[in-house]
Amino acid sequence: MIVDGLQCGHFNREVFESLLKGTVGCVTVTLGFWENAIESMDAITRWRDMERTNSDLIVIARTAADVQRAVKENKLAILLGFQNAMLFEGRIAFVELFADMGVRVVQLTYNNQNDLGGSCYEDRDSGLARYGKEVIREMNRTGILVDLSHVGNQTTLEAIQHSQKPVAISHANSDTLFPHKRNKTDDVLKALRDNGGVIGCATYRNITGAHYCASVDNWCEMVAKTVDIAGIDHVGIGTDRSHNTTQKDLDWMRSGRWTRGVDYGAGSVTNAGKAPPADWFKDVQNIGEITGGLQRRGFNAEEVAKITHGNWQRVYAASLG
Repeated sequence: MIVDGLQCGHFNREVFESLLKGTVGCVTVTLGFWENAIESMDAITRWRDMERTNSDLIVIARTAADVQRAVKENKLAILLGFQNAMLFEGRIAFVELFADMGVRVVQLTYNNQNDLGGSCYEDRDSGLARYGKEVIREMNRTGILVDLSHVGNQTTLEAIQHSQKPVAISHANSDTLFPHKRNKTDDVLKALRDNGGVIGCATYRNITGAHYCASVDNWCEMVAKTVDIAGIDHVGIGTDRSHNTTQKDLDWMRSGRWTRGVDYGAGSVTNAGKAPPADWFKDVQNIGEITGGLQRRGFNAEEVAKITHGNWQRVYAASLG
């Protein structure tokens, strides 16, 4: 089985079927980037409707036990996640409210600084704000996993230090292996290790690079090198795979409502469009090839199980309940 720490885009029955063919048992889906509380509730209702329509294929999971039950039933467990904390709108009580609605993963900041802390693209990372500390405490209490993928490195370090439960970097890579503002430095990965958390290695080309996108074996080489930094118990999969996205979706992800200009996110002026998937990951079900790639890389059966699903399951048990 494979657990994917983060995917985004427009999901439908065809995507669910492809994920199941790729032996995916659980995936965290992205319900929002810049959306406010009402828009976020709209997204939750859409997913609830989608669960009813596709009840033979998917289950929205609230606990680690829910994930295990879904897998036993040959269904895909869905964890509802947001890539920004804007859904809380500065109201600490909204953390519990959204937890009650089934939200299980929230990224503290997206590509801009917010009232919780700094993002990966700020010229100066301000660190974790007082409100950010309160939100982490409340997320720990209510069973929402703290995600630090787009968060600035200083804010990430302070969030790891402040969290009483394991945290996640759901979709990023090592900055040592592929230098990029979106990726994480060695000190962050070692702090994540000490916290008991997990980094989900991404396949998104802009933060992975041509070499590691060229084949599943090359990508598993990156995973192995990440294990050398963070340890075998703290590396998983977080592809950042995007489904059925358009240029309009990409513009919203990058620019939201915060600028009248153009923002390129993890891209650049010369790389402005949608990044093509990794060469080995053209079809969604190709994710199933990761298991064989890890085996060829020299990981034994226990180690493969940790990377493909075990490490995520441990963090979910500790953080979600």
